[in-house]
This record gives sequence, C-alpha cells and structure tokens, in this order.
Amino acid sequence: MKLAVPRETTSGERRVAATPETVRKFIALGATIAVEAGAGEAASVSDQAYRDAGAQVGDRAQTLAGADIVLGVQGPDPATLTGFAPGAWLVAGLNPFGDRTRIDEYAALGIEALAMEFMPRITRAQSMDILSSQSNLAGYKAVLDAAGEYGRAFPMMMTAAGTISAARVFVMGVGVAGLQAIATARRLGAQVSATDVRSATKEQIESLGAKAVFVENLAGVEGEGSGGYATEMSPEYQAAQAALVSAHIAKQDIVITTALIPGRPAPRLVSDAQIATMKPGGVIVDLAVEQGGNVEGAIAGEVVERHGVRIVGHRNVPGRLAADASALFSRNLYNFLSAFWDKDAGRPVLPDGDEIGDAIRLTRGGAVVSARLLG
Repeated sequence: MKLAVPRETTSGERRVAATPETVRKFIALGATIAVEAGAGEAASVSDQAYRDAGAQVGDRAQTLAGADIVLGVQGPDPATLTGFAPGAWLVAGLNPFGDRTRIDEYAALGIEALAMEFMPRITRAQSMDILSSQSNLAGYKAVLDAAGEYGRAFPMMMTAAGTISAARVFVMGVGVAGLQAIATARRLGAQVSATDVRSATKEQIESLGAKAVFVENLAGVEGEGSGGYATEMSPEYQAAQAALVSAHIAKQDIVITTALIPGRPAPRLVSDAQIATMKPGGVIVDLAVEQGGNVEGAIAGEVVERHGVRIVGHRNVPGRLAADASALFSRNLYNFLSAFWDKDAGRPVLPDGDEIGDAIRLTRGGAVVSARLLG
C-alpha cells in the first residue's frame, strides 16, 4: 500500500497533506509513503524531516508512480495525475460544488475521489472533519487580521494620560470559526457580541462571555439545517434580522462574518448602506469571501476600503497559518484512513452502506456516484 503526497498545485496553497508525525503513523500501519520534494516547504517542513520520518522523497512522477492513495489539501489538477495504481483513491478537499468539471475528470481517470469536506457531522467522524479543524484556525486568524488593520488597541487601557476604550467586535455566524473568533477577540480584551440564525447558538455565545444579539419573539424560527449547519431563513426573519443588525453594526469597530450554507453562495449579511453607518477606521473581515462573500463590496484576495471602513477578503485563511493548519489537516486524513484500515488486507476498506463512505465518495468505476452531486 503506497500513499503519495504530491506538492499542492493550487496557487497560494501553503499547506501540505502529511507531516512527519502522520508519515510515521502510516508507516506503523504498514504503508509506504512517498512525498514530492518541496511539498512541505511552505508549511515549514523540510524534505529531510520527511526522510527522517521514513518517507521516500522524489519528483512528482516518482511520488505518484504506483500510488494506491493520493493525499491532498486541495484537489490536484487532473492533468498532473499520472502513474497511479488502477482505482487509486484521491483523499482531499475537492470543492465538489464549486469545481464539478474537475470531479468529472477524476472519474474519467478511474480515480475514486473522496471529498473530505463532505464528512458527515457525526460523533465518530469528528476527528476526521477538515472543515472544523481549518475553520477553527480561520476564526482565530480573522481576529488577528482585523487587529492588524485596526488602527487602535483592542483592550481597554487605563493610563496616566487617560483611558482607551475597548474595541467593539461583532461576530456574525457562530459556527466553529465564529466561536473561535469570539474566544480570540475576548482574549485580546475586546467587547464582543455575536449573532446567528440558529437559536441553539445563543447559549454558546454567552458561555464565551459575549453578548448574544438575536431576533426575539419570532415564532418557529430555528435556522438549524442538516448536520448542524445554518439553513436559509424566511423573508420575515431576514427583514427582522436586517433591522436588528443595522442598529447594532453602527456601534461596532470590527465585524467578522463567517456564514456559509453548503452548496449555495454565501448569504449576504452586510450591505453597503450598513457599512456606511460604521465609524471611520472600522474593519470588516469576510471569511466567506471565496464563496461570494457575506459583505457587499468584499473582493476575494484583497483589502478594500468603503466609506472609511477596511474590508478584508483574504483567500484561504487557514493556509495563512500553514504549519498548524497542515498538522491538523494531516491528522484528519490519518484519522479517517486509519479508522477503516484492514490489517489483513493491508489497506483501508470503505464498505458500501457506511455512513462516512457513502457521504464522501464522489466517484467510482469511472462515474460520478455522489447523490449530492447527482441530485
């Protein structure tokens, strides 16, 4: 059983799908590991560190030759995948909704593509969930990015020259990224508030010491979609939320938006008119900018200014913390493959009818088989 870790081909991707830690763990299972030279360089992992862990390090052709499983952070360009074993697995974040053409190309190559972002939100899959591990870091980094753009201090400071007020931070969307953003902003001394369409998150917000900002007295609105994700809300709720947020956002120094709905463009949370009500020098960080953005005027990969407010739209925020993001991502991959490792077969076996396998399998036998893509 050969596992291959090619260098990432997506522009700006600094993460790597295996670390020396997971290389050793895979070898302990009986696998051999081949890593493309330079694959871990941007994540502060040298080729020698991989060699010391027991991996073979070579060029791309050598790495992929005879590979039974190809590990990736993002789906590699199909044109660069050659020499792998028939029916090889590709285990990575594959962006199935955003890049369907590439999924069809994987099928045509005979690859069994397994999309890690389709991992179901169930207890036994928690340690395999790349969205959670990477969102955690994204929420943390969003606050640091905001602090870097904000021309004032975060905590309240009492000095002989007078008192500096604490920054007001408003987090919109309280999933994994939002909760980490709340916790990080609180640690930096900010005055934090947060909102979400899911009523169940109110207790989580308050448990972190932040103020919960919610639409009250609107019966039948829960906002809870499948798998713990948010769902699209009714026009009545959207109107009530817009009025509440407009009044609140005008008082904020920093806004961090994190809202995503799987398979759909990111919901619009902040309008240009609402941005105009913020004080000059304010900062908005849009973590959903690559899926269309929560903020009107946000541009992926850029920091722009509107009405005196800086709107931060960095791409691939977890990749801005490449070393830690790679460590967590690679453990997610190991936890998944080791959970299905068959000692007798000497390889992982993903049985039909298994909740995890059925959820993440996109292609098999030359065809797209994922119900979420075919439906």
